[in-house]
Amino acid sequence: MKHWAESHQVFEWLATLAAEQRRAAIATVVSVHGSAYRREGARMAVAEDGASVGNVSGGCLEGDVREVALQVIATGIPQLRSYCSGADQINAWDLGVGCEGEVKVYIEPADPLSLVEEELLRGTQRFAICRELPTAEASARRIVLTATTHDGSLGDATLDQAVIRSATTLLDSGSDSTLIDADGRSIFVEVFQPPPQLVILSAGNDARPLARMAVEVGFHVVVVDRRPALLAADRFPDAAVLIECPTADLTRHVSFDADTYAVVMNHNFADDEQYLRALIATPVPYIGMLGPRQRTERIIRNVAADVPFDVERVYGPVGLDVGTDGAEQVALAIIAEILAVRGGRSPASLRERQRAIHVESI
Repeated sequence: MKHWAESHQVFEWLATLAAEQRRAAIATVVSVHGSAYRREGARMAVAEDGASVGNVSGGCLEGDVREVALQVIATGIPQLRSYCSGADQINAWDLGVGCEGEVKVYIEPADPLSLVEEELLRGTQRFAICRELPTAEASARRIVLTATTHDGSLGDATLDQAVIRSATTLLDSGSDSTLIDADGRSIFVEVFQPPPQLVILSAGNDARPLARMAVEVGFHVVVVDRRPALLAADRFPDAAVLIECPTADLTRHVSFDADTYAVVMNHNFADDEQYLRALIATPVPYIGMLGPRQRTERIIRNVAADVPFDVERVYGPVGLDVGTDGAEQVALAIIAEILAVRGGRSPASLRERQRAIHVESI
């Protein structure tokens, strides 16, 4: 979920280094077998002075990856490194892989993004970058693919067509980044899915920690209010979009889809009821309602009396039952609940979970 935002951050830093004529390398997780803390596409950029942005693990691999990156900067030759818990005798939890797990990290000289890639990262449509690994000759060759277009080449027309077919299938299915075999050659297809959207329907003080945490987690955050004084830029993270609009005009000013989550926390009964009426007509899977249970149930009854709807989409009182005190803790409970809903999880203590706690790849 953080792939898009983290990648944008890394690439912006690399652009700054390039403008300062400072050399750098970029490390990308290209393959995971077993249980892993980070998944394919996680990346870390390293400057020639050792400074870095991003990460490729829970913290244990970064030191070695940084040393390899410095070698790559010095030689200009990419390296594909494999980290295996059994071979390296590193504690499996620290490494972030399972007992038989393996993480492959590709470290290469940092090339500037093409104008196509820069434009796509500023937009909201999904896309993929396809590159052959791990040959130095192919490191700068890539195909950039969207749902309707493709740009670039890997240097072989037959290979290009095979890669485009496979990458299109991955992109259309919403799959994660992965290594594929195309005509006997190893191709890393990095899939960029736009971040999910969180619409916060209030710009009050208790909305501020929610917006801040949601941005840090990886959501595209939109804050909506009819009160312009509360929509001051210095009250919210730079990454949040602030929209002033009348309560009744919500869907005219904000786009909602199945990957949008909404939290109604306006503290005004009439406004919150109006927001719920607008949201039930959209495909959002999660509508959080701040406030006492009786208040939320009354709003639901009023709306359902006019337009029957699926009340299972409404989460009120909003947030997981973790025992909260204060806006920051309420925000944490809300974010946790949204992540659980999005991941299809029934929240419980991790000690009760029998499967691996990190992402599993096979």
